[in-house]
Amino acid sequence: MLEIVILGRGGQGAQTAGNLLAQAFFSQGKYVQTFSTYGGARRGTPVTSSLRVSSSPIRQRCNITQASALLCFDDSLLDAGYLGQAAENALIVVNTAKPEDTLMRLGGQRIVAVDGKTIARRNKMGKVVNSALLGGFCAALGQPGLESIAQTIENSAPAKKQENVAACREAFGLLEPVLERV
Repeated sequence: MLEIVILGRGGQGAQTAGNLLAQAFFSQGKYVQTFSTYGGARRGTPVTSSLRVSSSPIRQRCNITQASALLCFDDSLLDAGYLGQAAENALIVVNTAKPEDTLMRLGGQRIVAVDGKTIARRNKMGKVVNSALLGGFCAALGQPGLESIAQTIENSAPAKKQENVAACREAFGLLEPVLERV
């Protein structure tokens, strides 16, 4: 079973990203379970969106404690103890302009940087980084696949559908050659 935790701050779209990712996996015939937790306030406090993906029905009804992969919308959360939710050898995709070698490294975890803010600006999305981060995350994870996540974003985006899809495709395309060399 694939277990994913998305870390963000209220207002950044971590819950929406979890729902979009769940829809993309579900469209491929996978069983999914998604749930979110919030801090005391809605804006600015840490938010966690969790997602389980499986080929068979999911019977677990508990929090994810050792995620296979983390998607982090705010690199300041890497220092906040949230990395304890990642399993050893987990994939961690973080929204940052910092090079990967400057990010914290833990026991065998693979950290991949996606500059979602720059990609969003280039695609006229302002500060909305969801689509770019999902594209980069799917490239790094190797699933659910570019067309699946792009189609889900296009079907679900309330506005700027083409811009959202373009940001997703750009991040995916930027990471794909980098990951092939690793």
